[in-house]
Amino acid sequence: MPNERLRGAITAAGLDLRDVAETVTVSRKTVERWIMTGRVPHRTHRWSVAKLLGKDEAYLWPDVADETRTKVASEAEFVCLYPTRSAVPRDLWPSLVDEATDSLDILVFAGLFLPDSGHPDLAEAMIEMGAAGGRVRVLLGDPDGDAVQRRAHEEDIGDGVAARVRLSLSHLKRAIGAPGVEVRLHNATLYNSIYRGDNTMYVNTHVYGAPAAQSPVMHLQRVPGGRLFDHYQASFDKVWHSATPYENDAKR
Repeated sequence: MPNERLRGAITAAGLDLRDVAETVTVSRKTVERWIMTGRVPHRTHRWSVAKLLGKDEAYLWPDVADETRTKVASEAEFVCLYPTRSAVPRDLWPSLVDEATDSLDILVFAGLFLPDSGHPDLAEAMIEMGAAGGRVRVLLGDPDGDAVQRRAHEEDIGDGVAARVRLSLSHLKRAIGAPGVEVRLHNATLYNSIYRGDNTMYVNTHVYGAPAAQSPVMHLQRVPGGRLFDHYQASFDKVWHSATPYENDAKR
């Protein structure tokens, strides 16, 4: 749609398309396209035009207001950055699980620290959440898959990652297959481990050659209009849909 606000502001300022083009250092045809097709210019060009015309850029290009709101909301989603996973206060891990009522999503290679020390009663908590109508989804690396072997090679720990995955499966054995609880094995290259409980999320970044425990963790809180939380959630969902459901050996 034509940008009548921009056309009107140029006319009201006693200028023409050539004046705007020369000030912003673009072609006259470019300014004409901004008006006739409603195309939104690059940020620096918007600022120059808005200054020239004495108007707010959000008035000249209303879509920019939505972009600004998204940026502000996304900044509000960011709660804290911890330099390492061990720097995350220990009580936050069990509270992430215990306070979740609708959705608990975990994407890791092994995540052994969580049932091992972060939440020793993790399996029971998952069973209770599922019984209460919540949804629990756990993604662990396939211990026989290429991705787990590659990660172990990067960390120079032999079969260590695969062994940790099997230990995690052992810890979760009671919960696997319980109502509302599902565990799947993935073969994805992970750039982050993701721990999500309802509207709270911890994103543990992965660094080549370093254990996840030694890498930073972002604490995110979902805010309407933000994109960070949903961006990482979409990543989780992509891995989930490509992963293979896992069942206890006794149930096979």
